[in-house]
Amino acid sequence: MSMLPWPEICEVELLACACFKVDNAKMALPIRKNRKVFDTPGDSHFLTFSTFKRLPLLTKHRSCQWVVDGIALSRERNPFDLWAWVIMPEHLHLALYPHRGTKISSILKTLKQSVSKRAINWLKTNAADFLPTIEEVRPNGKRVYRFWQRGGGYDRNLRSVRDIHEKIAYIHQNPVKRGLVTEPEDFYWSSAKAWKTGGDEPLSLERGSLPELTILDDNLDSKLME
Repeated sequence: MSMLPWPEICEVELLACACFKVDNAKMALPIRKNRKVFDTPGDSHFLTFSTFKRLPLLTKHRSCQWVVDGIALSRERNPFDLWAWVIMPEHLHLALYPHRGTKISSILKTLKQSVSKRAINWLKTNAADFLPTIEEVRPNGKRVYRFWQRGGGYDRNLRSVRDIHEKIAYIHQNPVKRGLVTEPEDFYWSSAKAWKTGGDEPLSLERGSLPELTILDDNLDSKLME
């Protein structure tokens, strides 16, 4: 598959779906900064986070691969089942189910720090002129480089099978809606092709733990495998 001619550097939003739990509890409202995270056992999560100033920092193969590696590293250190993901030029979406004892904040911290370190080191060596673009001046006057937007991004607890499948469909449709591809599975930096073919590239999925839709969910317009 040919790679898309994206800009030099891209942005990422992380969406994650949380574990499955059917009840009548209310959904947690997302807060852009200082958001509350509900690490409720049994809930899956839909996560989204963006690059600094929503710059297109994830357009090159290398930067997207850093994210893939970061997800794999975070899953190793903070166990979770990965159900769906997509890397867009300026944001990342994840749908996942944290294992007992795993916190969303730890998942994000490991992933983000891994990508930031590799990206900034690469820029220092290969594109130092770009560094001022991602420089942030803190209130105390200290200057730092940021790859990710400050704050935790968007985190929604998913508590029904329907919600989970809707968010996975949404994740896979992102590149189509942006006009990057015509079919979800044509986009390399996404789990859509893996779901379509049963493969495990570029990231393996925990398909076995994903709850299946039933006759009670037959009004769902967007089907996961289509």
